Amino acid sequence: MQEKFHELLDSQWEIIEKVLDDQRERQHSLRTIINAILWINYTGCQWRNLDSKYPPWQSVYYYFRKWKFNGMWEEIVDVLIVKERRRQEREDSPSLLAFDSQSSKKVAFIDLDTGIDGGKKVNGRKRHLAVDTLGLPWAIYVSAANVSDNQGGCQLIDQLKGKVPRMQKIAADHGYKDTFIDYINEQTNWEVEIVQRPESTKGFVPEKNRWMVERTYGWFNFRRRLCRDYEKTAESSELAMIRIATISFLINRLAS
Repeated sequence: MQEKFHELLDSQWEIIEKVLDDQRERQHSLRTIINAILWINYTGCQWRNLDSKYPPWQSVYYYFRKWKFNGMWEEIVDVLIVKERRRQEREDSPSLLAFDSQSSKKVAFIDLDTGIDGGKKVNGRKRHLAVDTLGLPWAIYVSAANVSDNQGGCQLIDQLKGKVPRMQKIAADHGYKDTFIDYINEQTNWEVEIVQRPESTKGFVPEKNRWMVERTYGWFNFRRRLCRDYEKTAESSELAMIRIATISFLINRLAS
């Protein structure tokens, strides 16, 4: 992982440019805008404190918000995931996905889409992920922390419909119960494998077909904007900031 933020290299920008650039003339280049957004994601800084070498924060935030609602961040992630899977000589879509959730604390003055996770004693939001065996997220959902894994898992299933034609199995922990399994059986023909850590073990123990999702959450810890939930809405966390972090990881791999 990088020790400090680095702007996009030519080889990294070329990967994103093919998806992003519509050839329109602009006052600020899209490459500069992307660098500014990646800087925010990496450093965790407030929008209004954006480094002065970048365009005004209002201009950068405009594109952040625009690409959040028109699905551009998701489109870039999907393209990069397929490229990374091909680089590692995998099929374009996975046959197995691991499901898990992570509760994250909110910062002060964030009131929308928040709640208390009674089990983990966390006041904030919950991130739900479905990742492949490489740890790459195919579905992301952010909710209030008091939303159950069952509810979050069903939202992930809805996102995956038509997106993973080779899908055969889902690996999840004991937090995903009958409601989740019944929903999968109603909506798909996928197998569900519930993996539970032996009660006698202590600390982190890699679980078959599930350890990769824990690693993905670990990757997010390298982005200060994700160490706590700073976003006003869950949409900004789900549709943008988590995907932006994923983009930064993937372009580093693809251009290495």
